[in-house]
Amino acid sequence: MLSYQHAYHAGNLADVHKHALLAVALDHMTRKDKPLSYFETHAGRGLYRLDGPEAAKTGEAAQGILRVAGWFPADHPYSRARAAVAAAHGPAAYPGSPLLAAALLRPFDTMTLAELHPAEVAALREALPKRYVQVVQEDGLAMALSRTPPEPRRGLMLIDPSYEVKTDYDRIPDLMQKLHRKWNVGVLMLWYPVLATGLQAAMARSLRASFPDALSHEVRFPPARPGHGMTGSGLFVINPPFGLSDEAQRLTRLFARL
Repeated sequence: MLSYQHAYHAGNLADVHKHALLAVALDHMTRKDKPLSYFETHAGRGLYRLDGPEAAKTGEAAQGILRVAGWFPADHPYSRARAAVAAAHGPAAYPGSPLLAAALLRPFDTMTLAELHPAEVAALREALPKRYVQVVQEDGLAMALSRTPPEPRRGLMLIDPSYEVKTDYDRIPDLMQKLHRKWNVGVLMLWYPVLATGLQAAMARSLRASFPDALSHEVRFPPARPGHGMTGSGLFVINPPFGLSDEAQRLTRLFARL
């Protein structure tokens, strides 16, 4: 499906949850002087504007990062990445996960980013810094299987479909098992929406049963607007880096205040 446009949702509370934990994971992994491979299955355009018409239409950024930026001190990796992007693109710029990762990775790390929408691919290539990044116009879930295990084997993959295709909920548990078998040392980070309908619940239960040692973390928040179906955000992380659980617990306390 090519209809989803993240520009309307960039910086919302689900992004805050996902990006804060992604930033902490990458910050820990880059402390070792060893290269790593970074993948994304659904990269989007990588760079968004919080003062744009899309953000104004939904108000999700206003309820999200613009409301809770104080949760993250200046030395937090999420704040450091946002500051780097703001310095390059202006104070209203917001990094999607590709630019967030690019701000935290090192020149000897590699990035492979999949995106299907041609306009998003063009924007992503334009937004990325001049470093070794491969942007592929491919189905992200197929890319995940075809390019693992990578070299170097140490690395992280962010899997975050839009879930417009409802069968994604059925496909994901099998995909995660296949990926883990192929790349047993990889950090596999899956994002999913928590919905009022509970559509994600069976998938989450299946994942927890298959990977009891993984980090399974969900936060709840008020709907962005009346009738909006997303009432929370979930992350499921196989091989979670050290310290990620502590940050997840901190976020649980913060989100509970909303």
